[in-house]
Amino acid sequence: MWCVGVVALVAVVALFRDRVHFDWAVFWQQLRYVSLGHIAAGIVLIYATYWLRAVRWSVFLSPTKKVSAGSLLGSQFIGFTAVALFGRLADLTRPYLVARRVVLPLSTQVAVYTIERMFDLGAAAVVFSCALAFTPKNLPHHEVFVRAGVLSMGATLAIAFFAATVRMAGGAVSGFARGTVGLLSKSAGESIATKILGFRDGLNALSSKRDFGVVALISLTMWVMIGFAYVQTAHAFVHTPELAGLSFSRTMLLMAVSIGGSLLQLPIVGWFTQIAVTATAMHTFYGAPVEAATACGAMLLVVTTLCIIPAGLIYSQVEHVSLKKVAEESEAAAGAAVEAGDAG
Repeated sequence: MWCVGVVALVAVVALFRDRVHFDWAVFWQQLRYVSLGHIAAGIVLIYATYWLRAVRWSVFLSPTKKVSAGSLLGSQFIGFTAVALFGRLADLTRPYLVARRVVLPLSTQVAVYTIERMFDLGAAAVVFSCALAFTPKNLPHHEVFVRAGVLSMGATLAIAFFAATVRMAGGAVSGFARGTVGLLSKSAGESIATKILGFRDGLNALSSKRDFGVVALISLTMWVMIGFAYVQTAHAFVHTPELAGLSFSRTMLLMAVSIGGSLLQLPIVGWFTQIAVTATAMHTFYGAPVEAATACGAMLLVVTTLCIIPAGLIYSQVEHVSLKKVAEESEAAAGAAVEAGDAG
């Protein structure tokens, strides 16, 4: 994956270096005059979302074990630091660390992680669709924003329908996935079936309507805060009107593109691809100069992804955790848990 990422990055640079005029002096000037107040506000918002993630995880655990959100905060910091440094391959670090801390089976925390991601997807889709619905009609590319809002709402309804079906008949849905996908690949069918059962177990962790409402409210609040972190980062470029005046609703499309670009994030190389994806979106949809768009893409990476690294490194030292080792252990442990579930 490293080789593929590096080759792809070199190919993109070679392909576009003669087609796109890029002034490095302007790029550094944009970074030099960035508003630190806006950047600090964005970072504070992102750090607040990590606290909300810890609170949400404690709600998921509440039917099984009462755990304070504060005791789970370090696992969130370390887990997201591992993802920032090692890419999506380290995504299971958080459930692994939480399982160790609260002394519960890893499979239960992987189930919590699965349902957490579904709530994230649903909440983000709701925020996208609601915000994009209020985009003024006289803005450039208005039809793109409207189409994105419709797709987001469709995705929200599909997620809700899927969640309700899995909650009521998770075994049947799992068996159907195993039988259909298994015709093409037995291992893929088993993997999808196991994930569906994990999602069902995560849903079952919400033992009351109150817990469901609390988790939904936390998820929506968190994604609104993430959206405002994007707004604050864009507004930090005070000398670029296309970014300094960006509204919350228009920022949603940028956030959607950014999330899509981070789904298959490779270690380190993914930082540059993420910057390229968000810069292209800002240049295309907002008309921002390519240098300003690239500088803003770099600051978005710092605010939304890399800012957690100092806290994660501090927590890892305090808790005597090796980031690389725990990332490898979590991946191996999760694989063993899946194999055990398949055997069962």
